[in-house]
Amino acid sequence: MEPAKQPERLCVGCREKHPKGELIRIVRAPSGDVSIDATGRSPGRGAYLCPREECLLAARKHNGLAWSFKGRVATDVYDALSEALRARTEG
Repeated sequence: MEPAKQPERLCVGCREKHPKGELIRIVRAPSGDVSIDATGRSPGRGAYLCPREECLLAARKHNGLAWSFKGRVATDVYDALSEALRARTEG
């Protein structure tokens, strides 16, 4: 029997597919709030980002989250992602 294939998702920064487990999920809740989804199961529309600074910069430059969520995304969301990436690499 073959092992189950891991689902892949598209990174909003580099626009390449990666295994879902390797990516950071950002979710826009039904209320409109955008946040980092640590569990991967929060309700709402999800977007995925590689845990690399280059992908975050590309997503910010090309408004990757706004494209994925089909609406504006506040710059503080990108700032929070930057801090989360920094904490992830340091810890």
